[in-house]
Amino acid sequence: MGVDMGEPRGTHVPVLLERCLELLDPALTLPGAVHVDFTLGLGGHAEAVLERYPEVVLVGLDRDTEALAHARHRLIRFGDRVHLVHAVYDELPRVLDELGIPAIHSGLFDLGVSSLQLDEADRGFAYAQDAPLDMRMDQSRGMTAEEVVNTYEPGDLVRVLRQYGEEKFAPRIVSSLVRERAKSRITSTARLAELVKDAIPAAARRTGGNPAKRTFQALRIEVNRELEALEGAVPAALDALAPRGRLVVMSYQSLEDRIVKRELAARSRSTGPVDLPVELPGTGPSLRLLTRGSELPSEAEVAANPRAASVKLRAVERIDEQEQASRFEKAFGAGRERPRMSTTRGGRGRIRPGANVEGEGRA
Repeated sequence: MGVDMGEPRGTHVPVLLERCLELLDPALTLPGAVHVDFTLGLGGHAEAVLERYPEVVLVGLDRDTEALAHARHRLIRFGDRVHLVHAVYDELPRVLDELGIPAIHSGLFDLGVSSLQLDEADRGFAYAQDAPLDMRMDQSRGMTAEEVVNTYEPGDLVRVLRQYGEEKFAPRIVSSLVRERAKSRITSTARLAELVKDAIPAAARRTGGNPAKRTFQALRIEVNRELEALEGAVPAALDALAPRGRLVVMSYQSLEDRIVKRELAARSRSTGPVDLPVELPGTGPSLRLLTRGSELPSEAEVAANPRAASVKLRAVERIDEQEQASRFEKAFGAGRERPRMSTTRGGRGRIRPGANVEGEGRA
């Protein structure tokens, strides 16, 4: 499919741009800094990084070939500082290996659907516009939403809607879809949205926005294996971070944010035995949390960019373990004394680093 390199088909306002740059700034100013934009889209965040940090090298990933074409046109003036790759974000290790880049210093995930995909009726992501039932972010490969809706067994469809859309009326919706597809194939977004709306009780349709929202989200996630890719991408990104490197992740729904929170929290806590008086080498936290829980957008941000309304931002810094070990050794010898705290049994224990920063169960 040819791509018109005039104005892109989508209104692109980068979400939380200034806050992202503020959080990433210390990493972007490191010598030889490499920044990875894991979800390049139309390149708004990437362009701002390249403009403000003239020494930074950018690696931009996107599975959407049309978005890549627009971003390449937008960023061409930055020359060989830019490496754009057609890849899903969990393919980072392969991409870095092919580019000969051993580590990264800064990274940004802006998850969910891009402005380009939402604003293009023919891509099939928007329930408010009639279009072929596609929903593939990468239109060069993979199963479409039409194939999922028309070929999945009823039990599998119920699982998809429940697991990825948290849709409590999944059985009713699937029964309606199965009846309809027995008569004729479901091929359009408008027809799917109508069937979902009619399947949901009238009382439940009065609140919560468009009743098809959760079904469309579930199908999109299934078609693009978004959560599976994210579960591999976040650990890969953290493993690739250089000491003092920073990562910012923006999520737009609870399933994404849960995956991100779990991985960041696990690496921000000590893994050493609780009862030892010193922290063993290699058992301390590898990350420092830069946000308390998840940050939400300000009212001003949402007013300026309505697509920021549901965003949750989390950010971390990779701890420089060599620097930390050297500092501890100078202060305490081979091992550092752990902070003590009273226990309910009168014994002695310690506070795990980071335990009071990322509160368990905080949104």
